[in-house]
Amino acid sequence: MIRLRRPATAAALALAAVTTAVLGFAGPASAHVSVNPKEATQGSYGRFAFRVPNESDTATTTKVEVVLPENAPVGSVSTMPVPGWTVAVEKRKVDPPIEVHGSQLTEAVSKLTWTATGDAAVKPGQFQEFPVSMGPLPQVDRMVFKTLQTYSDGNVARWIEEPTPGAEEPENPAPVLTLAPASASASATPGAAPAGQAAADDDDDDDDADGTATGLAIAGLVAGLAGLLLGGLAFARTRREATPKA
Repeated sequence: MIRLRRPATAAALALAAVTTAVLGFAGPASAHVSVNPKEATQGSYGRFAFRVPNESDTATTTKVEVVLPENAPVGSVSTMPVPGWTVAVEKRKVDPPIEVHGSQLTEAVSKLTWTATGDAAVKPGQFQEFPVSMGPLPQVDRMVFKTLQTYSDGNVARWIEEPTPGAEEPENPAPVLTLAPASASASATPGAAPAGQAAADDDDDDDDADGTATGLAIAGLVAGLAGLLLGGLAFARTRREATPKA
């Protein structure tokens, strides 16, 4: 007798999908170097962290080099101490100068290099974050941070490919920080009514409210008078019916 295998149920299919997600059967691009947060505002200051996962099964990550984009110089860049790691800061000349708090800066940070000491290297299955503070952020749509990740066995992962909007993610994408324009003032917001018009609208609303209140008051007064009149008529009728006939 031949037994037919029953088709997979919806629950079984869902379980398989969840198992796949948990076990990480996804493309290798999911573990690349990234910058967090991924979005900020032009002209602002912010704290960002370069997150570096270790993709090797046998070697550790011993050095991380982050190159700041030449077309988007930043006037102020400072690093946060990372236990067990040293950081070297390289600068370059910029022309025209960068204005920061009224001062003209002719140099900008061009590269940050973190190097592990002792046993602080990023081990297989782990990741490390390297925080920085930057600002004012340039007036560009995005900043691309080309990054080199050096392993203890001499291999170097080159995260230097610039992602293209709308296209498939490259094999070795560079971290990207997307920058949005600063918010315009309320008076310049598209669709917002001018201040004078808004005030006039408020006056109209007040007039409408006053008219409504007056109408309700008159209606209430009329209803009250009608009630008194009906009550008086009923009382008179009752007195008349109760009076003994001669």
